[in-house]
Amino acid sequence: MATTNTVRLHRVLRAPPERIYRAFVEPGAFERWLPPFGFVGKVHAMEPVVGGAWRMSFTNFGTGNGHAFGGKYLELVPGQRIAYDASFDDPHLPGTMKTTVTLTPVSCGTEMSVVQEGIPAMIPTEMCYLGWQESLVALAQLVEPDIPG
Repeated sequence: MATTNTVRLHRVLRAPPERIYRAFVEPGAFERWLPPFGFVGKVHAMEPVVGGAWRMSFTNFGTGNGHAFGGKYLELVPGQRIAYDASFDDPHLPGTMKTTVTLTPVSCGTEMSVVQEGIPAMIPTEMCYLGWQESLVALAQLVEPDIPG
């Protein structure tokens, strides 16, 4: 059996849980913040209901190379919890990953916990952390501004 990796991230964002949740289930928002720096994201399908499918791709802006992946929603509790699985189209990146996001209201916004399990062994854990750190910067830039009207 192939070894897999797990990453765990924690952030506090200056935004309400409902706004962060929406960033995971609205296609335009998801493709804006999830790709790490240097990549362009495209959501090809998104049905944010338990059992619903989602699919997207990342394209390296510098080289034009990309990869596609997708899965299904396992748990959706608006403003509180999101869990989904994902598999890469590339047969060299086998297996199914599971990402669980927990949102907890706190005095200054939302405490967010992310656990991604089942990452294919050939993807270095430090690259996953780097990618997620970049994605979470973009997420904060999307959800933290409180722009009236």
